[in-house]
Amino acid sequence: MTPINFNHLYYFYMVATEGSITKASERLNLTPQTISGQITFFETQIGVALFDRKGKKLLLSEMGRLIYSYAEDIFQLGDEINNVLKTREPTYWLTFTVGITGIIPKVLAKRLLTPVLNMPESVRLICTEGDQDSLLAELAMSKLDLILTDRPLEQGSHIKAYNHYLTESGISFFATEHKAILYKKGFPQSLSGQNFLMPGKKSAVRQRLSSWLEKYDIVPNIVAEFDDSALKKSFGQEGQGIFTAPTLIEKMIEDQYNVKTIGRTEEVKEHYYAISAERQLKHPAILEIVNAAR
Repeated sequence: MTPINFNHLYYFYMVATEGSITKASERLNLTPQTISGQITFFETQIGVALFDRKGKKLLLSEMGRLIYSYAEDIFQLGDEINNVLKTREPTYWLTFTVGITGIIPKVLAKRLLTPVLNMPESVRLICTEGDQDSLLAELAMSKLDLILTDRPLEQGSHIKAYNHYLTESGISFFATEHKAILYKKGFPQSLSGQNFLMPGKKSAVRQRLSSWLEKYDIVPNIVAEFDDSALKKSFGQEGQGIFTAPTLIEKMIEDQYNVKTIGRTEEVKEHYYAISAERQLKHPAILEIVNAAR
C-alpha cells in the first residue's frame, strides 16, 4: 500500500477545519486551485471521497469525518512535538479526553472535572459534547477516555464499557427573583399552571420528574423541552419559565444565571455516572474524578 502523503492529509485537514477551500488557501498561502487539485489527487490515491460536494459547499463524507478525526490527532501531536522542540521540555505529560452529554449541567461538569487540573501531573484536558450514543461510539474507538452522563450504560450493550457511579442529587426549582418570590408560597402546588421548561426525553430524570408532578397533582404549562441543560437555563434566566437543576449546584446556578430557588425535593434524584473502557480503573485522571466525587 502506498504510504499516506502527509502534505495532502494536511491540506484536507485544513479545508475540513476552515470549512472551505478559499479560507484554507488563505491560511496556507496557496491558491485555491492548488489545494483543490491536491485534495482531488489525494482522494484518487486513497480511493475514497472525503467530501460530498453540493454546489460550492464541501461537506465531509462519512469516511471523511473518520479520516478527519485521525488527522486531528496527528496534527495535534505534531503541534506538541514542535512545542517540545522549542522549549526542550514536554508541556503535557498526559492527555485526557472526556465526552459530556448535553444534559449534564456545565457547572456540574466543571465541578467533577476540576480535580483533574489540580493533579500533580501535567494534564491536557480535552472536553467534547454530544449525545450518549455518539459518545459511546467514540469511546469504543478509543477516541475518548471517559463519558460523563446521567444515564448508565444499559446491560446487554454491544459497547464494551463499564459504569462508575459518581454522585446523586435531589432537584431544585428556579425562576427569576420576582417570580421565585411569588411561587415559593404554596410550593410545590404553586407550580401548577406556570410556564415550565422541561428536561428533554433523553434526560434520565425526565420520567422521575413527571411522576413526581403527577403524584402531587401539579400540572405546569410545559412551554419547552430541552436536551441541552445550558439552553434550558438560558431560557429560564430570561423569565420564559421555571426550570430544574441539581440541588448539589443550587448556589452556583443562582449566581451564574441570576435566578432564585423556589423550592426543592429529594424525592426526585438525579444520578451521575462515568463510563469508561476500564472495569478496574487505572487511568490516573479517571481515578481522580471518581475518588473526588465519592
